[in-house]
Amino acid sequence: MTLTLTVLGTASPHPAPGRPCSGYLVSGGGARVWVDAGPGTFGEVQRHTDPARLDAVWISHLHADHSADLLAALYAFAYGGLTPPAPVPVYAPAGCAERIAGFLGRPDPAPLAAVFDFRDLYDGHEARHGGLRLTARAVAHDAEAYGLRVEGGGAVLAYSGDSGPCPALGELAASADLLLCEADTDRHAGGGAPVHLTPEDAGRLARDAGVRRLLVTHVGPGLTREDATRRAAAVYGGRTDTAYEGDVHRLAN
Repeated sequence: MTLTLTVLGTASPHPAPGRPCSGYLVSGGGARVWVDAGPGTFGEVQRHTDPARLDAVWISHLHADHSADLLAALYAFAYGGLTPPAPVPVYAPAGCAERIAGFLGRPDPAPLAAVFDFRDLYDGHEARHGGLRLTARAVAHDAEAYGLRVEGGGAVLAYSGDSGPCPALGELAASADLLLCEADTDRHAGGGAPVHLTPEDAGRLARDAGVRRLLVTHVGPGLTREDATRRAAAVYGGRTDTAYEGDVHRLAN
């Protein structure tokens, strides 16, 4: 088994030409999991797999740049001929189903159950699909939000989601083969707890957690991806790469 990460989108806080918002396809052990469903990522899912064969969807938080393409998937599954053989599990913060139903003007999310099986995340939540184990940890953001640790085939992928610095990130990333980490903000403004990471925060997290490789993503408009990667690498001191749409990263133990 090879644990594989395919980058679907990296943009923040809105999609750009050729660059969808946050989204990733994680596969291994016979399972395919769509991690974060930012605008534009459902089209990218279709480049790499049949969406009807997805084993699960995992949503870090309900901000639109991480979840809005659940609507695109809903229409594809319900009306577009891509119907999965059974409702697809959607692991997401509480209220995800109601939010989608509200967009459709429906007071009751029950009809969504024909295509989506919504399951609430919580700190320490675990799920298994094929040879993959997915563990969620609550992280520091301005909404209910989670980071993700994926284990499979002896390899470990850690994903920060959107988060300010917090102990849970270090626990998720501990000794990971690959840390997929946001570096959304140039610097922390005063007046409140940080809700995103700077490139230096990302590098420090990778260094302190002892990860083998850092992949920088979700870089905000105040930075370029390349500059954010350079700054993170200066703190981390290890291999640091930039996440680009379409890239495939294979993790080996």
